[in-house]
Amino acid sequence: MELFAVAAILGYVIAFALLASRLLHPQGPQRKPITVIATLALLAHAVALTDAIMVKEGQNFSLTNTLSLLIWFITAAITVMMPRLKVLIAAPAVYAGAILAVAALWLLPPSYITHFEAEPAILIHVFLAMLAYAVMLLAALYALQLAGIDRRLKDRQLMLNTALPPLMTVEKQLYHFIWVGFVLLSAGLLTGWVFLDNFLGDGKGHKAILSMLAWGLYGTMLLQHHTRGVRIRTAVAYSLSGAAILTLAYFGSRVVKELILN
Repeated sequence: MELFAVAAILGYVIAFALLASRLLHPQGPQRKPITVIATLALLAHAVALTDAIMVKEGQNFSLTNTLSLLIWFITAAITVMMPRLKVLIAAPAVYAGAILAVAALWLLPPSYITHFEAEPAILIHVFLAMLAYAVMLLAALYALQLAGIDRRLKDRQLMLNTALPPLMTVEKQLYHFIWVGFVLLSAGLLTGWVFLDNFLGDGKGHKAILSMLAWGLYGTMLLQHHTRGVRIRTAVAYSLSGAAILTLAYFGSRVVKELILN
């Protein structure tokens, strides 16, 4: 695993450097070499992840492995969309997170063995939930970017920097991610109700309740945006609050059990 992890980290570092060095350049970063290098890093990351998760005892979905897998989804989404994505300011943060995610595979290796091969329906639920969370984290990054551009516009600091994306472009991209994440989150909750016995019990009810709370928050945001519009500050608050609730739902108890009590 170490060889592929090092290769992944190296690839992500190069992609990050290429992005960050020309992020505010009038012509923007060179997308093709970034896409190629990041794709190779993703492949190496996938091999390292497979080696870390697929163990003899079952599937090791420890906190660090799960986080690394989530960040792999996010990084893959950014890389696939790189050639046609209009807004790239959030991309360096994604690749920086990917570097940390790969490093954590062997720096923080707690064990949390599961057996999804015995219950493939649960695997579908988990996959949808993780994918929804990854998309909503991307939306949160775009919300932070939207807040920054809005603040600079109000302070009249953007007039001297034409390399930053238009406010409406970032806002449109934010709602695109929210819609995709909302559909995935809805599917994840639905499969949880259908496939999981005692969905609200067995010590995991807080995950379902918090996930439904986040679902309601995102649904309210989308409905308000469709009917009467949402102010930028409100949209940012919705996005960050939803991501925080999902983070607490998915990882709150895992952090305590694996990194504090272990």
